[in-house]
Amino acid sequence: MTLIRFKASQEQDVDLRRTYDAVVVGSGAAGGMAAHVLTAQGMKVLLLEAGKKIPIEQELRSMEWPYDHPRRGEAPPGYHAVRYNEYTVRQPPYAKGSAFKHVFSYVGGWGGSDYVKNILVDEKDHPYTGTRYAWVRARLLGGKTNIWGRLALRLSDYDFKGKTHDGYGEDWPISYADLEPYYDKVDLYLGISGHKENLPHLPDSLFQRPNKLTAAEVKLRQSLKQMGRTLTPYRAGVTTDGVKNKYRSKCFGRGACGRRPGGCDIHAAFDSPTGLIYPAMDTGNLTLRTNAIAHEVLVDPKTGKARGISFVDAQNHKTYEAKARVVILAASTLESARLLLLSKSRQYPNGIGNSSGHVGHNFCEHVMGPGVTGLVKELVGGAEPTLDDGKPGGFYVARFRNLEDKQPGFIRGYGFEGGSGFSIFPDSAWNTPGFGGQFKKSVRDHAGAFIGLGGFGEVLARYENYVDLDPAVKDAWGIPVLRFHYQFGDNEKKMCEDMANAGKEMLEAAGIEVIGVDKNILTEGWSIHELGTARMGSDPKTSVLNQFQQSHDVKNLFVVDGSSHVSPQWTIMALAWRSCEHLADEFKRGNV
Repeated sequence: MTLIRFKASQEQDVDLRRTYDAVVVGSGAAGGMAAHVLTAQGMKVLLLEAGKKIPIEQELRSMEWPYDHPRRGEAPPGYHAVRYNEYTVRQPPYAKGSAFKHVFSYVGGWGGSDYVKNILVDEKDHPYTGTRYAWVRARLLGGKTNIWGRLALRLSDYDFKGKTHDGYGEDWPISYADLEPYYDKVDLYLGISGHKENLPHLPDSLFQRPNKLTAAEVKLRQSLKQMGRTLTPYRAGVTTDGVKNKYRSKCFGRGACGRRPGGCDIHAAFDSPTGLIYPAMDTGNLTLRTNAIAHEVLVDPKTGKARGISFVDAQNHKTYEAKARVVILAASTLESARLLLLSKSRQYPNGIGNSSGHVGHNFCEHVMGPGVTGLVKELVGGAEPTLDDGKPGGFYVARFRNLEDKQPGFIRGYGFEGGSGFSIFPDSAWNTPGFGGQFKKSVRDHAGAFIGLGGFGEVLARYENYVDLDPAVKDAWGIPVLRFHYQFGDNEKKMCEDMANAGKEMLEAAGIEVIGVDKNILTEGWSIHELGTARMGSDPKTSVLNQFQQSHDVKNLFVVDGSSHVSPQWTIMALAWRSCEHLADEFKRGNV
């Protein structure tokens, strides 16, 4: 087993009297990448993180067996994860009036709330209002990269040039060719596992060794090939062959990856601290300030340029200022929009960078919920047991709708994530009748024969889907919270109908017995893939950022997270790498 070598401490003294070359708000995928690129270019960077740095390995404990935990992984009394039915019948703020001392999002209910109770935010301290939305947040060094689901897909020109393809919305001001070299850099630096398929709508990455498909997955892959569809091993942001990084180890396929909310305590799966931030600190150019809740981008009244960040210390509630020549927001799609809207001044009465009025608007994500479950009868009692709890994922079925054809009822497309195989406690056990030895035999005989898949579909970006600031409600630090005005539309609903029908069709074509079809759409936000709110574009009247994620209004202000309309993790990092390389070049020339 490879040992991970950490410094004794990454804590630093932070000098807020100096003016840094750049201040970065947020330490997740985007903030970590910004720190990595800019420090490599010799820039002096201050990284602000709203949460604290926690000993993540002690939290995740992926090698801990359920029976070694006093509550089988459940959090202590007084903790509560918001349930699906609560999201569907109540309005936010979901923790308001709760009798529980601590409330966190639904992710905390995924078979091990004790492992994420210090990672997910407490909804009592971090309320939000408006329409129903399942907002998953993690305030700590690395943010949600500490528990992300690991799927790492490239976008194609079907995504970048969607309007050209189907006439809806706006094309991005970049194409796949612009981003391809940066996807390659992310692949090589961080590691990604997968299998080449040569699909124009799902470009291949520079893959390391893929995870092996199970017998049921191979059966479905072979059948889908006859239908002109592709099932490929899960494309995971996980290094299976290893990378040149002393803070990480390669995956050895063990642990509780498949039965916990996420996270990897040997850091084979990418996380921002070990993948990006600690190596950036080793350059001597990065300073880290945790417990720093940014609430305003400060403006030079003479030039109108950003001059730094005002933040509240999460522990002592005092306000401080961080000065920098360039301000980079990477706080996440929704938090960056909140910060832009909070930053009102004489020059920017509607919020900094918001002359277009588009900050907070064009908000979208992925829609999910519909899925199918099947039983491969020939594997009942005959499947060779495999070790699948430690796999970072099962399989992915690439988009097949609205490529060359035109699907009636909806535009754009969706993919499926799925899996099969053995686990420490198969879900089917809950519904298996009987008890004792016969019950256990039945569970074991059927465990490797089940296969399931669920859809993830594109949500159309619409101006009327937006967030703004609640005029009355504030968080625990006195900062106005976000108010949601967001709902799925007819296109998403029609797409979800097709997901359920197509999933059933695919299993039946493979000779797999369909034992369950779920047609329900999960609450908005369930995908955790927030996008938009500060979209990039060529026209400053209808967009917030240019192709390098630079504010049209304020040339030394950049927003490098999902706000600009990108997909989670891999595209966020590729785009942030590209933007920060451009920023470093412009900085050296004195152009920002």
